[in-house]
Amino acid sequence: MTTMNMGVIVGNRGFFPDHLAKEGREEIIRALRNAAIEPVILGPEDSKYGAVETRAESRKCADLFRANRHRIDGVIVTLPNFGDERAIADTLRLADLNVPVLVQATPDASSKMSIKFRRDSFCGKMSACNNLMQYGIPYSITTQHTEAPDSDLFRQDLAWFAGVCRVVKGLRRVRIGAIGARPAAFNTVRYSEKLLEQHGISIETVDLTEILGRIHRMADHDDAAQQKLAAIKSYVSTQGMPDEALIKMAKLGAVIDRWMRETEVVMSAVQCWTALEEYFGVVPCTIMSMMSNELLPSACEVDICGVVAMYALQLASGTPSALLDWNNNYGDDPDKAVCFHCSNLPKHFFKEVRMDFQEIIAGTVGKANTFGTCVGRVKAGPMSYLRVSTDDRTGKLKSYVGEGDFTDDSLETFGGYGVVRIPRMQDLLRYICTNGFEHHVAANLSSVAGMLHEAGARYLGWDVYWHENSRK
Repeated sequence: MTTMNMGVIVGNRGFFPDHLAKEGREEIIRALRNAAIEPVILGPEDSKYGAVETRAESRKCADLFRANRHRIDGVIVTLPNFGDERAIADTLRLADLNVPVLVQATPDASSKMSIKFRRDSFCGKMSACNNLMQYGIPYSITTQHTEAPDSDLFRQDLAWFAGVCRVVKGLRRVRIGAIGARPAAFNTVRYSEKLLEQHGISIETVDLTEILGRIHRMADHDDAAQQKLAAIKSYVSTQGMPDEALIKMAKLGAVIDRWMRETEVVMSAVQCWTALEEYFGVVPCTIMSMMSNELLPSACEVDICGVVAMYALQLASGTPSALLDWNNNYGDDPDKAVCFHCSNLPKHFFKEVRMDFQEIIAGTVGKANTFGTCVGRVKAGPMSYLRVSTDDRTGKLKSYVGEGDFTDDSLETFGGYGVVRIPRMQDLLRYICTNGFEHHVAANLSSVAGMLHEAGARYLGWDVYWHENSRK
C-alpha cells in the first residue's frame, strides 16, 4: 500500500506540564512513521512545542491542514496531557477537512503522579470528545481509553484507523462501469443510481452492443488482444480450452480494459447471463477474475451494489475481493453454509484453479458457448463479508458486515466454492431475509469488519448492521 498522510493535533493545556506536550509530539511522530504514515503537524517554531492550545494556534494548525487537504487521509488528535478541548474542536472546524478523526490519550504512570508529571489525559479525552460531539464533528476512539503511542495496542488501532480512512476516502468519489443491462431475471440486483450519486458513487454505463462492436472491429492479431491472450494463459491453466474461445476472451478483456481507461472507472459490473454466451460465445468469468485479482473489482449480473461492497473490502484490506452467493446449507450445521459462484472469483481466493466451461449456462446455450469460467475450491482462512444495498423507501444506503472463516470441510461440486462458518449464522440469515437484502455478498480473505462498520456508520452515513459485534 502507498504511504498515508495524517494531520496531527497535539493537545496542550497550560495548567499541566508543558514538557509532556513536547515529548508527546515526538512520540506520536515516531509512532506514525513506524507505521508508514507521514504526519502533517505544526513545528515547534509554529506554536509552543508544536501543540495547539490558543485560538491563534488553532488557526495556524487549520491553515496547515487546509494547505495540505489534498493529501491528508485522516487526523490524529493526541493528548499527552489534558489538552484544550475547545482548541482541538476549533482546529477541526476551521480546517473543514471532512476526514476521519482518531482521538488518542496517553496514560499516566502511577509512579509519576506529582504536579510535574501528571497528565490527566484520561479526563481530557472525555472533554475533547464532548466538544467534538457539540461541534458535530464525527470521530473515532482507541480500543482502550488511554494508550501509549509506542504500545502494541496503539499500533493495532493505528492500522485499524488507516483502514477506515482508506475506505472513506475511496468511496466518497469513485466511478463504476456498468457494462450491459441488468439481466431480466435478476430483479434482486436492482439499485438506485441517484442514491449512489448522493454518496459520491458515479455510474458510467455502456451498452453491451458497443462492447461487442469494438470486439468485432479488433483483429485477432491486434497487439492488445495478443497481450491479453498471453496474460490469460499465464494467469490460469487453459488446458483443453479451444483457441477460438481463448481469443474471444482476450479481445473482450482488451476492449474492457481500454473502455475503463477511457472512462476512468476503477471497477465494473458485467452483463453475463446469458447474452454474452448466446451471441458472443464465451463467459466473461476469467476476464473478470483477472480484473478483481488486479484490484479492479468486477461483479457479475450488473450487481453495482455488489461491486461497491467488493471495493470497500478491498480498500480496507488491500487484497482482492469476490462476489459470492449465499448458496446452500452445509448438512445440518446451522453455522455453516456453502458460498458459491460459477465463477469469476479472483485467483487470490483459490487453493487451485483451472479454466473450464460454465456448467449451469451450458444447459441452455451449449457447452461450446460457455468456456472461460474459473473452477476451484476457496482456500481456508479468515474472511470478512459485506453487502451494500440502496433503500429507496428510506433514501439511504444500507448494509451488513461481519466476519467468519472459510473451512476445509469436505465438498465436491463445480464452479468456485467454499464452506463458510459464521457464528450465529441463523441470526444473520434471518436479518438478511427480514430486511430484504440480496442473495449476493462480497467477501475478502481478511478480518476487516470493524473498519467497514466504522467507516460506513460513522463517516459515510450508511445504515450498517454489524453481525457479531466485536471491535476488530
